Amino acid sequence: QLQLVESGGGLVQPGGSLRLSCATSGSTLEDYATGWFRQAPGKEREAVACISSSGRSTNYADSVKGRFTISRDNAKNTVYLQMNSLRPEDTAVYYCNLVNNGGMNYWGKGTLVTVSS
Repeated sequence: QLQLVESGGGLVQPGGSLRLSCATSGSTLEDYATGWFRQAPGKEREAVACISSSGRSTNYADSVKGRFTISRDNAKNTVYLQMNSLRPEDTAVYYCNLVNNGGMNYWGKGTLVTVSS
């Protein structure tokens, strides 16, 4: 059974950086497109970034373009989200998402990112 475990969240000051990781097990990561979503208190979950199964194609929400970078290491079955120039409005629980060719979605339990001085 596919499992996803996010890590790397925490408290960071505005302008700081964090790198989130999503470790997967139970299946081969290269079979899935992957993405990061986030949900701030009182708001709906929103897509942040996604990357194709090969890693050759990426997309970002306008709010994070130029600041966040999604990447993947299929050999390590891990997906990353490098977050730079963090802002208070980036505060949220960040979730890793995998989608297979049949459109089935898998989610991790999330990791909390708090941007505050």
